Amino acid sequence: MKNFQAGRFIGQSGYKSFLPERVNRAYRLDDPELLLLHEEASLKLGELSAYSELVPNIDHFIRLHIAKEATVSSRIEGTQTNIEEALLNEDDIDPERRSDWREVNNYIRAMNQSLQDLSTLPLSTRLLKKAHQTLLDGVRGEHKLPGEFRRSQNWIGGATLQDAVFIPPVWQEVESLMGDLENFLHNRATGLPHVFRIALAHYQFETIHPFLNGNGRIGRLLITLYFVDTGVLRSPLLYLSDFFEKNRAAYYDNLTRVRTHNDINQWLRFFLVGVRDTSAIAIEGLRNILRLKKDCEENRITTLGKKMHNGKILFDYLFDYPVIRPEKGC
Repeated sequence: MKNFQAGRFIGQSGYKSFLPERVNRAYRLDDPELLLLHEEASLKLGELSAYSELVPNIDHFIRLHIAKEATVSSRIEGTQTNIEEALLNEDDIDPERRSDWREVNNYIRAMNQSLQDLSTLPLSTRLLKKAHQTLLDGVRGEHKLPGEFRRSQNWIGGATLQDAVFIPPVWQEVESLMGDLENFLHNRATGLPHVFRIALAHYQFETIHPFLNGNGRIGRLLITLYFVDTGVLRSPLLYLSDFFEKNRAAYYDNLTRVRTHNDINQWLRFFLVGVRDTSAIAIEGLRNILRLKKDCEENRITTLGKKMHNGKILFDYLFDYPVIRPEKGC
């Protein structure tokens, strides 16, 4: 990776856009620190995947993980809905906050839909476009070509192209760059283990910025979909949005440094630490929930006497719908 070339800035009419190099090629890993971090991250990923096999009713936990991911990933983009609100019905949300609620719940639908689609579709631009269409359904950005790659120039930061922080490639390059990225995701001859491959793919996706809106959320969704599609994870239990948000400045700085200094290694280090630490947090979270569940089932519900059966039904229901409201008149 020492000779990695990110791309080049190309003069346009009054600004410079960045044209990334194609990534679908062979690589050689030669950084001992990266290889050690990869081993640590892979071990934690394997532990998380194996642990998910031991958890009964894992779908209960997946639903809450996806709800949290949708909340955090959307918050990075400025949406203010919290996880409690995300789990409520729209009618229970303050009218002034319903647009944010819809954005978060669109992300939940896009994630669930994409996970289901992986059984019949490859991880592809087609699948990502479908997720993007769901993401922008009836919310801010709904007129910015939902489900389609952009056909105009976009930019990141700043009010105009002239003062933008970063300007992705011109729209005419997007289709071929995304085709190259799709081929890279499925190319076993790259010489890159899965964690390195999705780290590079996420960087490339965010650099291409193929949509007019929603690139950050689709790019983060791509990470989880890749781990599930390749079998690295048996269940979708790893989400890096929380790590990216807590380290937001480093996240953007490391992406930028690849483009300006060809320093892919620093980005890979950051990503590997995120995978390792987030996996460890997810494992501990599952353990804590299981301890709580066991305590409730063995030490609390058993004290309800004749109401024990109904108590168990309610308890199981709360794992699917942890926020409930009694009906009026009850």
